[in-house]
Amino acid sequence: MRIVLVGPPGAGKGTQATVLAETLSIPHISTGDLFRANISQGTELGRRAKAFMDAGDLVPDEITIGMAKDRMEQEDAAGGFLLDGFPRNVSQAEALDVMLKAGAMNLDAVLDLEVEEDEVVKRLAGRRTCRKDSSHIYHVDYRPSKVEGVCDIDGGELYVREDQTEEAVRNRLEVYHTQTEPIIDYYKAQGLVSTIPALGEVKDVTQRALDALKK
Repeated sequence: MRIVLVGPPGAGKGTQATVLAETLSIPHISTGDLFRANISQGTELGRRAKAFMDAGDLVPDEITIGMAKDRMEQEDAAGGFLLDGFPRNVSQAEALDVMLKAGAMNLDAVLDLEVEEDEVVKRLAGRRTCRKDSSHIYHVDYRPSKVEGVCDIDGGELYVREDQTEEAVRNRLEVYHTQTEPIIDYYKAQGLVSTIPALGEVKDVTQRALDALKK
């Protein structure tokens, strides 16, 4: 299957993408992984992307599209893939259609993880990260530390990352609504979109997605 996963920040895309890709035995292709792999391997696209990133600029669509094309042409993606974070706008969605058509392929489904804005803010702005080890993550409501502001594992100070303040989260949501959300209408016109309520346990959201794919 060839699937696009879309949804606002904090909807759980990364978690669901990993579980769904493993369940369906297809590679999970995320924009973040594409950038990291190309930059660490020193590819031409990676070098070009890094130059923009180092300057604090957005990476142009053509570079992101190039990376995605290279990855989708790898052998393990021949039987399908799950795209997470790509396409991020209508221009990229149109480019993806062109790429797939050139390979006599098509998308099977677009899964839209739906969660209300206030819930997104609660999920992200409530996170606390350990200064000693950023892999130690807590949440003031869902996974609080035993001692407020102190990591259970190494005693490090827990803090709010700059990109997870309420203001930053709302800014990220605005970018999503402006740039990425229009691809949902783009794909609805092709009859590809299934809306998946993203509240509840991870396994329950996964099952909703799998049920939608069966249809």
